[in-house]
Amino acid sequence: MNRRALEGREKALGKDHPDTLTSVYCLAHLFHTTRRHTEAAELYQRAYDGHLRSLGPQHPRTIACGKHFSALQREANQTD
Repeated sequence: MNRRALEGREKALGKDHPDTLTSVYCLAHLFHTTRRHTEAAELYQRAYDGHLRSLGPQHPRTIACGKHFSALQREANQTD
């Protein structure tokens, strides 16, 4: 369902729209919680960079995405 929502938002709003990026972030979070770290990292990076450009560094969505991305990176470093 998350992938379908993302595909729909990409078509309707474009790849860099904040609502599309929120769908990217939600899919990243799902992958993160199911330990699909490589896929999650790519999506977190996309969502974070996009939110940073469109919403700025102080926006709650940007901050939340950055925190989850950092948590994933810490987890990945612990398993290395």
